[in-house]
Amino acid sequence: MARWQDRSEDELEESVTVLKGAGPRTAEQLHDMGIITIQDLIEHFPFRYEDHAIRPLKEVSHDEKVTVQGTVHSMPELRYFGKKKSRLTVRALVDGFLVQAIFFNQPYLKKQIQPGDHIIFSGKLDKNRMIMSGGTVKPRNIERDNELEPVYSVKGDIKVTMLRNLIEQAFNTFGERITEILPSQLLSAYKLTSRKEALYSLHFPHDIMAFKQAKRRMIYEELLLFQLKMQLFRKKEKEGEKGQKKQFVLAKVEDFIRALPFSLTNAQEKVLHDIYADLQANTRMNRLLQGDVGSGKTVVAAIALYVNALSGFQGALMVPTEILAEQHTESLRHLFKDTELSIAHLSGSSKVKERRETLKKLASGEVDVIIGTHALIQESVIFHNLGLVITDEQHRFGVEQRRILRKKGVNPDVLFMTATPIPRTLAITAFGDMDVSTIDQMPKGRKPVKTHWARHDMLPRVLDFIKKETGKGHQAYVICPLIEESEQLDVQNAIDVHAQLSTALPTVSVGLMHGRLSHDEKENVMLAYTKNEIQILVSTTVVEVGVNVPNATVMVIYDADRFGLSQLHQLRGRVGRGTEQAHCILLADPKTEVGKERMGIMTETNDGFELSQQDLELRGPGDFFGVKQSGLPQFKVADLVEDYRVLETARQDAVKLVNSKAFWESADYQPLREMLKKQGAFSQTKID
Repeated sequence: MARWQDRSEDELEESVTVLKGAGPRTAEQLHDMGIITIQDLIEHFPFRYEDHAIRPLKEVSHDEKVTVQGTVHSMPELRYFGKKKSRLTVRALVDGFLVQAIFFNQPYLKKQIQPGDHIIFSGKLDKNRMIMSGGTVKPRNIERDNELEPVYSVKGDIKVTMLRNLIEQAFNTFGERITEILPSQLLSAYKLTSRKEALYSLHFPHDIMAFKQAKRRMIYEELLLFQLKMQLFRKKEKEGEKGQKKQFVLAKVEDFIRALPFSLTNAQEKVLHDIYADLQANTRMNRLLQGDVGSGKTVVAAIALYVNALSGFQGALMVPTEILAEQHTESLRHLFKDTELSIAHLSGSSKVKERRETLKKLASGEVDVIIGTHALIQESVIFHNLGLVITDEQHRFGVEQRRILRKKGVNPDVLFMTATPIPRTLAITAFGDMDVSTIDQMPKGRKPVKTHWARHDMLPRVLDFIKKETGKGHQAYVICPLIEESEQLDVQNAIDVHAQLSTALPTVSVGLMHGRLSHDEKENVMLAYTKNEIQILVSTTVVEVGVNVPNATVMVIYDADRFGLSQLHQLRGRVGRGTEQAHCILLADPKTEVGKERMGIMTETNDGFELSQQDLELRGPGDFFGVKQSGLPQFKVADLVEDYRVLETARQDAVKLVNSKAFWESADYQPLREMLKKQGAFSQTKID
């Protein structure tokens, strides 16, 4: 398909040891920083820049780091402290004000600075006393260097000045070998500077404008390359792995939907049409279904499993916890009670005899749908003809776990589900190789949960409210961050809170749930809570997913400022599942502005997608999922939060390019194809 010639060797792949000053010891330390070749060195970008643009004093705030220009007013004064410490004071007229610039441990400057000299100097300005000081203070010639000073991350004995020198050498020696990889069409369309100029300006920006243009160019290039890899993988998936085309009678599916005790929302129906089209296609489905807590993803999954079974295939639903597996099994058995579908359950705690019987029926094809935990991916689990794999809360499973389950069948259709609303920025980055469907509409009649923020000293009022609600026959959750007391964190813990509430509310049954209980103990607690034998459930975050008690109307979260917005929203979603008004109370005394902002945001909106975007901005993409998301790339220049518009543009461009004839055949695209080939984009594999 592709038409290009391999170059014998990339001109920039020579070792850094060809540079003066990069001997064996230096080269070894550069290797530790990930710098092995000239290319690596040129692409080791600064992580921030010191702004040395001259500013008028009237625009400078107190204690701000700034660069100013002035005239030396009098002879500098030098004082020594101890053997090697010194302090040089230079008085200069700056914008009509007399400013004292203090230079520490640089006595040689006294001979270089004379009254009447015009100087430019930087530092932190005490505007009250008009004193400028700080470790970075230094005089500069009026014929000064660049306004922006790059700051690099270094290791070992490598100093920033040494690194800058090596980078400058690399550009002087190999700069002419830096080739353009973007086609002229894109360069012209977005008015992008050349690759060589952009790389140079990131290291040696002449001014702010040159830096901004360079950064804009490299952000687009980085995101375009990533999105092209995603789209190439997606194209390979669709062309290379033929799916199992499902044939079913739609009227029978519609009869099943009409028999449900509720009506589907427009959003659910739209998502189902996407899934029907995927199942009927020759290519394998690879779809992410995201929807807010309580939006009805489980019903959509059930209908997909029903369609799959009507087509003569088996379906598997893998979930992260045993509690959730049991709940889904119960829900699906209820939904399928008037059908001929055979539903089975498999988890780590399944009894030996029950497990053996389930595996036998699964292998013979007697089981149509199986629900389970990671127990589904064990070697002993053999399917007769697996046609659909659904993974719930998919980011809680490792890449390898999901892959093993897919391999249990012959190119089965795959549907990932998540109740963690993912900002579009992350969805098209971490899941850019998937089709994404969103249920953005809640079922009719559901009342939004009212959220309140309370300080810990308001606990007596909170307890009164819980007592009032339980008096009506309702139930409450009380969530704590830790199981036991920790010296490191001053947080309430489940065991202490359980004892406290049992004493404060003696007429109410208070249960305790945490991750250290055995499976049977957890099951017994949840069963008692489901039956309303327990009115208040004190728990750690194990109830974040997998608990559905419509009678629960109160959710109290201790030390709520220690949770991310998305996790708080997940916990809040455990209540408000019935017809009564539900309340979520955030107990917190946040000590940081971010903590206060989180509490404010939670009380203002119930929209999970809006919260997820706010969470992304507050916490950053690396922490969004609570654990490091496998497959989330580390970009050198781009920022997923700030550069989301560029990411959208890059994705649209990548889709057009991969499906165009010019991308595969035109000489204008050859450098781009070569770069992608070098980065492994045509190897027919994707690193999750």
